[in-house]
Amino acid sequence: MKEYKTISRVAGPLIFVKKTDPIGYADLVKIQLPSGDIKTGQVLDTSDEIVVVQVFEGTSGINRNTRVKFLGENIKLSVSEDLLGRILNGAGKTIDDGPEIIPEKKMDITGAAINPYARSSPSDFIQTGISTIDATNTLVRGQKLPIFSGSGLPHNDIALQIARQAKVIGQKQQFVVIFAAMGITNEEAQYFMKDFEETGALERSVVFLNLADDPAVERLVTPRMALTAAEYFAYEKDMHVLVILTDMTNYCESLREIGAAREEIPGRRGYPGYMYTDLAMIYERAGMIKGKKGSITQFPILTMIGDDITHPIPDLTGYITEGQIVLSRELHMKNIYPPIDVLPSLSRLMNLGIGKEKTREDHKQVSDQLYANYAEGRDLRGLVAIVGEEALSDKDKRLLNFAQEFEDIFVRQDKKEDRAINTTLGIAWSMFKKMPEKDLTRMSPEFKKKYYRGEKVEKKEEKKETKKATKKKVKK
Repeated sequence: MKEYKTISRVAGPLIFVKKTDPIGYADLVKIQLPSGDIKTGQVLDTSDEIVVVQVFEGTSGINRNTRVKFLGENIKLSVSEDLLGRILNGAGKTIDDGPEIIPEKKMDITGAAINPYARSSPSDFIQTGISTIDATNTLVRGQKLPIFSGSGLPHNDIALQIARQAKVIGQKQQFVVIFAAMGITNEEAQYFMKDFEETGALERSVVFLNLADDPAVERLVTPRMALTAAEYFAYEKDMHVLVILTDMTNYCESLREIGAAREEIPGRRGYPGYMYTDLAMIYERAGMIKGKKGSITQFPILTMIGDDITHPIPDLTGYITEGQIVLSRELHMKNIYPPIDVLPSLSRLMNLGIGKEKTREDHKQVSDQLYANYAEGRDLRGLVAIVGEEALSDKDKRLLNFAQEFEDIFVRQDKKEDRAINTTLGIAWSMFKKMPEKDLTRMSPEFKKKYYRGEKVEKKEEKKETKKATKKKVKK
């Protein structure tokens, strides 16, 4: 390949090279400085007149005597089963003092969108051990379910807890966890690595760390590196993979930074107009493929700027993904962990993964009843502030107490508490039993009899036998 010394301009992490032969989009670039140092880059934009290259290691030291060589290939990740238990930087290079990874193959990090016809419908319930997710916003294998958080809220603790505890009931195979952190501080990186090592989760994990002082360009590559590793384990090694991406807000800020350096016309709040497409290329790499045993389940985490759920990043993410888990600053101020607010939270695939032989037959109705009671109880708090609790009816007082108990008993749990789904549903029923049976309007008589009164519910076959026996007695 030819070398060029035709750099016309440097802008932030970008260099502009003119008078080149035809160059392919996303091609890798080798940049040799006059000092002899080598930097790598990637083609971001190409035309007849000029080629825009984003430099991964920053543009310091680059001048008109710098040599640029286009390699004619895309960025690839070296993959093998040796990736498990390793910590890599955002560009896919090992940073844990371990041996070099001997690749089984090299995979293009751009990936390919899954053909909708080839997608398999998700239906396996994933137990995270967190009641507010398992009972009311159930995660299903192959789903993409983001966490909408705010600055200072414990989204990283929740992510680590899910990474440790996630399992499919009735299957011995554990999840492989791909953890990709973008734009995090050194302190946060140390916290993640310490938790992974202490809990033993690192043995079945691959960790990609892009720190806040790493180049913004590398941040754009990190989630694609993580998802390429996930696709290798899921579709070539038949493993079930859980991908946690934190923080997608930092990723989008890098998109905006690169867009500004390229002098693009900005879209909403200065973010590039193609941000929706860019995020979709990441999120849509989750799922299950017909004929393949493995799966990719995705947990993107993003901090809402100013706690604004209408901000472009959570807004666009909500369109692409299958629901959202929303963290509440109000619950956090009450010292409740995890501060998950179930009312604005949603899992669109929940009904595919719950019910008889998956979780429990009463799961859907328990969830509906919890939502109804908690929503009414929360509304009554505003009324109490105006008229006082004495003005409430007996039913309203019960709902008010239910809302308080829901937060204190159902939502609140320890960071290392792994609740089974039956335990979670049992806690819900213990709260329902403090209310009159007539107030449980979302419950069928059958479930009230079985779980509220604790009576045995006869099956259809048993009922037929009972009727036959009573008829014989009557004849005699």
